Amino acid sequence: MSDDERSAVAPGDAACAAEAFPGGIPGDDAQLRAWVERWIGIGMPGEALLDGHAAPAEYLCHAFFEDRMPRDGVVWACRGGGKTYLAAVATVLDMVFKPGIEVRVLGGSLEQSKRMHAHLRGIFEREPFDRLVEGRITERRITLRNGSRVELLAQSQTSVRGTRVQKLRCDEVELFDPDVWEAAQLTTRSKQCGDIMVPGSIECLSTMHVPYGLMHDLVGTCAPGGVRRLFRWGVVDVLGSCPDTHDCLSCPLRAECAGRAKGRDARGTPGGHIPIDDAIALKRRVSLETWNSEMLCLRPKRSDCVLPEFDAGSHTVERPPDGSEGWAVVGGMDFGIRSPTVVLWARVSPGGSVCVFREHVRANMTLPEHIDAIRSFERMSWIGVDPAGRACNAQTGVSDVQAMRSAGLDVRAARSMIHEGIELIRARLRPAVGPPTLAITRDCPELIRCLEQYHYPSDNPESPTPEKDGSDHAVDALRYMILNLDRGYTTTKGTYTPG
Repeated sequence: MSDDERSAVAPGDAACAAEAFPGGIPGDDAQLRAWVERWIGIGMPGEALLDGHAAPAEYLCHAFFEDRMPRDGVVWACRGGGKTYLAAVATVLDMVFKPGIEVRVLGGSLEQSKRMHAHLRGIFEREPFDRLVEGRITERRITLRNGSRVELLAQSQTSVRGTRVQKLRCDEVELFDPDVWEAAQLTTRSKQCGDIMVPGSIECLSTMHVPYGLMHDLVGTCAPGGVRRLFRWGVVDVLGSCPDTHDCLSCPLRAECAGRAKGRDARGTPGGHIPIDDAIALKRRVSLETWNSEMLCLRPKRSDCVLPEFDAGSHTVERPPDGSEGWAVVGGMDFGIRSPTVVLWARVSPGGSVCVFREHVRANMTLPEHIDAIRSFERMSWIGVDPAGRACNAQTGVSDVQAMRSAGLDVRAARSMIHEGIELIRARLRPAVGPPTLAITRDCPELIRCLEQYHYPSDNPESPTPEKDGSDHAVDALRYMILNLDRGYTTTKGTYTPG
């Protein structure tokens, strides 16, 4: 059946849903939860237990009611948190009550897609859902008598690019190929499905493993007023009801739960699907970092990060310290052409503490344009740059360092190995004695992002060389600055050499 033919499915075909499920379409959140509990047999927590988190029921209601904005959603949930099953339930609701809707499931792997399909098959093969199925349920597709259809997509651009559907549900997006994800953004379109206008939308569901992956970027687009709505829950939010006999004082989950799982029954909201004892057993098997990342969904793991010492909460400030106007100003610069050139400005206290307070991040600009930008702002005592900038340009015969010095800039280009500069940054972020001696103002968002995401290859744990995937440029500019500041710098016979 073509897309145009599906669009012509008569609204009267929705009568089969009315026959199977008396009572009509759910009209609000409470009715939807009651419908799911009656016909699918699951109760969902209606409240989150951790601040800043959402209850799983909030995601399901947002996915079903088409007037909730923004339509695109991101589900950041713990491993075993039920996100794949709830996405399957959301798909069932769409197919039953929105005649002619087209839904596609795209997993991080075909195996992941098949897990959701197994949930769908399990629901549509039982009474009364089986009355709605048209023909045979295949390994990739389920079609209903009302013209609704769900199909699995392979993780390939060819599969995605031929798709025009109302809803695309992407499961475990952390595992997606970036090019496939980019192609998927152009796959949806709106459609009148019976009495309901369904806007085209994309839902992303995943555990967040690392701060430099696709899921981390998507969560960053979910700020208030953003293009996506975030639903986040961890293992505590889906804990089963805690029995009165359970001792909270000695419970390994005391720090995160604080006894809140005990009060659910009294508040009239059902518990989740993970028993308390199971959650305790899981916590005992893993490191605290893995638990906080993959089970509590508090923050991504940073085990592959080059600078795990950096913490935005403790190393970022609103502005430079009061009275710092008279401190020395130094700079750092990483050259780029198609990739961005990054310039950093920092104030250095008499005691040696550094506060980076400004950044210049631009691609496709000439060196003279960057020099003008540097000179147009607060004057630097000196600027540390990549020593590769000493090499002469094949056409002009003048190196970048020479051009900058000719423009009146004091340029320092100490040679070093990458790990030397990284160790100096680490020592400032988390010194063995005393407080940190490096801070970054929030006027430097690119530097903050790079400090969080700069990482070693995740598929090569033996590699000592960080990835050059865009998260390196601002850190390199900082590295050249700190290296030339902390190692000192002298000149001999007109040539700059490390001191």
